[in-house]
Amino acid sequence: MIHPVYLDHNATTPLDPAVLAAMLPWLESQFGNASSRHEYGRQARQAIDEARQKVAVAVNAHPTEVVFTSGGSEANNLFLKGAAASLKPGLIAVSAIEHPCILKPAAQLATQGWQLRQVAVNGGGEVNFEDFIEAMLAKPKLVSVMSANNETGVVQDVSALASAARTCGCWFHTDAAQAFGKLGIDFRALNAAGVHAMTLSAHKAYGPKGAAALVLDKRVELQPLIAGGGHERGLRSGTENVPAIVGFGVAAELAAQRVAELPDRLRLLLCKLENGLVALGATIFAVNSKKLPNTSYFSFPNIDGETLVGKLDREGFAVASGAACSSANPEPSHVLRAMGVAPDIARGAVRVSLGASNTEAEIEQFIYALQVTVGRLQGLTAVVAN
Repeated sequence: MIHPVYLDHNATTPLDPAVLAAMLPWLESQFGNASSRHEYGRQARQAIDEARQKVAVAVNAHPTEVVFTSGGSEANNLFLKGAAASLKPGLIAVSAIEHPCILKPAAQLATQGWQLRQVAVNGGGEVNFEDFIEAMLAKPKLVSVMSANNETGVVQDVSALASAARTCGCWFHTDAAQAFGKLGIDFRALNAAGVHAMTLSAHKAYGPKGAAALVLDKRVELQPLIAGGGHERGLRSGTENVPAIVGFGVAAELAAQRVAELPDRLRLLLCKLENGLVALGATIFAVNSKKLPNTSYFSFPNIDGETLVGKLDREGFAVASGAACSSANPEPSHVLRAMGVAPDIARGAVRVSLGASNTEAEIEQFIYALQVTVGRLQGLTAVVAN
């Protein structure tokens, strides 16, 4: 069987061989519970401590600021719900393009006495600074703006936004899951600008699924989502997933090393891809905004995104549709709606997200397959129209 060309790295990344090698002993012979006081347990605790150190170094944080969770969704929920439980209800401000694991817990809190304000973005997917300032004048207690969008790849100026939010005295959080491993991240600098918490996820950076972290300024008081044995400074009880945490540590270490050269190589591939897309008549979203070096989000006139993704999959290319279309939910991407993209164009959205293993030859093959596939679909559309 020929493996398809993988062009969906914003969804998840393949496990780096060095990460797998580090994890294997903890899946086999070194199986101890890190809370046990015998040698097996002490070895597991030391492995977790070393992984925490590696994650902290990768983003210039202190190890005591790293709280391990099972995933980015849990980390985001821990910040919003945990902080809300420690405060009197007030206003939560989030950008309109946040991942559902921010938007949905924020909406849940809005049913529990909190008010929710979604901050607008412009047509390029960037937070509208005037609307953000207006939201800050309303004195929100919690603010969350993602570092980079998972669909468009647009990078927000989180430092500037956090600095502008200082006057309201809020706790400021950024979901950096997509930025991690693709851009340099400096939590100490972000913290100095006014960011109090940051989410990371291992599987977005060639690490395992099931391991993530909330990097947290220790001045922020959180109530845990999961009560129990008091693991992770009492913020996340439950027996630690030692293999995944060990893998996360190695992945973070590798990500910090790769960030010096990988983004530049990805940008060259992305430029080649987007030149090909323009030549085929695609509309590229957020083309003039600062973006992740690996992400292109585009649409072709009168072609459904889900259909195009399915056809490309059969041609041997794994990409993603930006539309959440189904018989139950015909609405296009909430990110594109927030950007003011017309629904008929948004429903055609397709995302390509490149990774460390992709090559120039694969991009050329993809452009050719896309040209043939789009030509066929446009031909079918023309026949139906006549």
